[in-house]
Amino acid sequence: MERKTIDFIGKRKIFFIIPIIFLIATIVGTFVLGIDMSIEFKGGTMLTYSYEGTVDTNAIKSTVEGQGFGAVNVITGSAVNGTMETVQVSFSSSEGLTADKQTELTNKLQETYKDNKLELVNSQDVNPTSGLEFFLKCLVAVLFSFVLLVIYIAFRFKNIGGLSAGVFSLVALIHDIVMVYAVFVFCGFPIDANFMAVILTILGNSINNTIVVYDRVRENRNLYGSSMNLRELVNLSITQSITRAINTTLTTAFAVITICVVCAICGVTSIMTFAIPMAAGLVFGTYSSLCIAGPLWVLWQEKFGKKYSDKKGSKGEKKSKKNMASTQTDAKKLMV
Repeated sequence: MERKTIDFIGKRKIFFIIPIIFLIATIVGTFVLGIDMSIEFKGGTMLTYSYEGTVDTNAIKSTVEGQGFGAVNVITGSAVNGTMETVQVSFSSSEGLTADKQTELTNKLQETYKDNKLELVNSQDVNPTSGLEFFLKCLVAVLFSFVLLVIYIAFRFKNIGGLSAGVFSLVALIHDIVMVYAVFVFCGFPIDANFMAVILTILGNSINNTIVVYDRVRENRNLYGSSMNLRELVNLSITQSITRAINTTLTTAFAVITICVVCAICGVTSIMTFAIPMAAGLVFGTYSSLCIAGPLWVLWQEKFGKKYSDKKGSKGEKKSKKNMASTQTDAKKLMV
């Protein structure tokens, strides 16, 4: 049967231009829109209040900023046991709030929103040094995962140039990180613990899709040998993997988007900075696995890698022909 494949390698320029445009837009957006670091990373104060009825987070934000506390972030949520609704007011501060200032702010909020019966249930100061240490540990975790992934792919796919495959899978992962960062920039989300959680989750999903593609390349190489050139082989392998990757991504993204909708309806905004970047990151991760890692690897192999028609390829071709001949013989016996 004729193999219908998508020419991913032939369209590589388009696939490469799209993330470059996103990268330029992200750099511009960072300087124009700015990016806010959460107090988890740069220190500050978090005040959590219980409330009744419904609250307008924008109105509370304006009230707090009017007291001279600078930029403020206000999110709603609920207690773990579900017995009360909470609103968290957080803002950057190198020294934190004194007890007098906390009391002053609480009195102002209670006076302004009498119907909501605000009550202070938790107060927490975050030291800037601890925040920076936490951020550095997150970066170390990401870099360590990069090294392990490259080593793993290099050993698992050593028969098809595993080290180069690992390096270009790393390029695809860096692409995913940049795209997730772009979502935080253009959505105005602060860089917080949710950012690192999204990054680590997307890396796992993206590298899984990339490994599936490389695995198909290895299997098809053993099956077809040198009867197919490298571009045809990779195009076929990506085409065979695309349905699985898209179905998995759409299923997971749909579940995450559903969470976003439910949270928006219920007025719970605390999880939005995780769910929205997560849904976008799933899409970008699938894109990089299918449209970036493979085409980049082919370009490298064509310029610097070993010739495709090597001994292993010839062995694969002979094995394929032997299997086909055996199948034809068995078919003839059945006909007789």
